Amino acid sequence: MDARLPPMTDPGDTLDRRLSVAPMMDRTDRHCRRFLRLLAPRTLLYTEMIPAGAILHGDRERFLGFDPAEHPVALQVGGSDPADLARCAALGEAWGYDEINLNLGCPSERVSQGGFGARLMLEPETVADCVAAMRKATALPVTVKTRIGVDDCDGYGHFARFVDRIAAAGVSVFIVHARKALLSGLSPKENREIPPLRYEFVHRLKGERPDLTVVINGGFTTKDEALEQIGPTDGVMLGRAAYDNPFLLAEIEAALHGTALPDRAGTIDAYAGYVDARLAEGVPLWRMTRHVLGLYQGVPGARAWRRTLSEGARRPGATGALLRQALRLVEGPERIAA
Repeated sequence: MDARLPPMTDPGDTLDRRLSVAPMMDRTDRHCRRFLRLLAPRTLLYTEMIPAGAILHGDRERFLGFDPAEHPVALQVGGSDPADLARCAALGEAWGYDEINLNLGCPSERVSQGGFGARLMLEPETVADCVAAMRKATALPVTVKTRIGVDDCDGYGHFARFVDRIAAAGVSVFIVHARKALLSGLSPKENREIPPLRYEFVHRLKGERPDLTVVINGGFTTKDEALEQIGPTDGVMLGRAAYDNPFLLAEIEAALHGTALPDRAGTIDAYAGYVDARLAEGVPLWRMTRHVLGLYQGVPGARAWRRTLSEGARRPGATGALLRQALRLVEGPERIAA
């Protein structure tokens, strides 16, 4: 790091970043986050990536609304116009979020054509202008989630120079998916799996730039794999692993904080109350039950759990009682009240 650059530690950033859940399109909506919060009370949660245009011109309750119980929760925004992103940052603060995060890692063709996401790694000056404008608009921490490179710009030197330029604009927290992105030829799913993981890039970045907060993301599927990253980096972010097996998130948080594991049945009982409240507001049941399908992954009865919820959630008149019905199949009727 250039010795002339001042330390970028943000005095306003008091969030515990040792464990977080990644922004995931069509997954980390407000219902998913409410469920995950019951399993992991301290983990930092992120919204789906929300385009700046949707926030500025769309239904703000739909895009920005969340349950206060979700705290700590960060708003992830996609965009490339400094003025628009500044307005989004101010709105995020007004709506009560704990952090504003700029997406610099999404490789989808639609996002790239919109001029934001991973392609912005090729435009460090644009990113610097964006984050500087966002920081002026809010007192919240402004962070970025990025890849280690894009297309042929995939060497450590390019990655480090990109980080230094954004740090000079005032960002001190970098969440790094330890793969490069390919802007053409791969689907978003393939971009999460095919480019090789380069954890050493992220570890080296933290070692050479200790004043930065560096969180690593990408490929962790077990508790031990995740915990091993805390030390070489400041924290680990889980994505699909936490969604497909949410009890893994609870296990990692419990290990980090020395707390007891939550009870799956008690968690679902609490979530069923939330579900019934949202049903009264017109939210379809399946939009909420889909997030809990992986709770019993690897446990006897998991298939019956998933089948009962998947088949029953779209039936007319179904309520949160469906969750308790499914629980009896996996936990046994003696543990679950009627």
